[in-house]
Amino acid sequence: MDDADVSNQIQQMVCFICQEAEEKANEISLSAEEEFKIEKLQLVEVEKRKIRHEYERKEKQVEIKKKIEYSMQLNSSRLKILQAQDDLINSMKEAVGKELVHVSHNHHVYRKLMKELIVQSLLRLRESAVLLRCRKADHGFIESVLHLAKQEYAEKANVHPPEIIVDHQVYLPPAPSHHHMTGPSWNPPIGAQITVGPGRTGK
Repeated sequence: MDDADVSNQIQQMVCFICQEAEEKANEISLSAEEEFKIEKLQLVEVEKRKIRHEYERKEKQVEIKKKIEYSMQLNSSRLKILQAQDDLINSMKEAVGKELVHVSHNHHVYRKLMKELIVQSLLRLRESAVLLRCRKADHGFIESVLHLAKQEYAEKANVHPPEIIVDHQVYLPPAPSHHHMTGPSWNPPIGAQITVGPGRTGK
């Protein structure tokens, strides 16, 4: 074998080796690219899960904050309503108190009111004997309507007229003046109080 043949064989071997190396390099490159894509997808999916979890966490926080704010607003509204109701009731009580002072000056209306209050008290107590206390100034009004009140109660309750003892020893405080109609020591402008008689209890 001459030098030309040897050189030709060597060249063929070099070409074969280069081709094998190139094919191997392509395989490695494809494998590396495939592994990169897989690794990339895995990393992306992990980050997506983290982002989803973070979003869900923040969404829950926002929802909880909304519920807390709604609850606070609801409580604030309820308090305002209760305050408005309380103010209205106090205003009505004050207006009624002032009106009752005027009512007490109309003897006909006041006498009728006293009789109805006595009847209502008797209907609440449902007792056969009661003690009635009044203001000293109203003693005459009470005595004048007592019989009618007993009869009306007896008819409504379908019972015998009760025994009503008017207390001549203890009287209720006098009517308030126009300048002292409110405050802790304020007394109602209607002067009658019924309590259960001796040895009995109210219902």
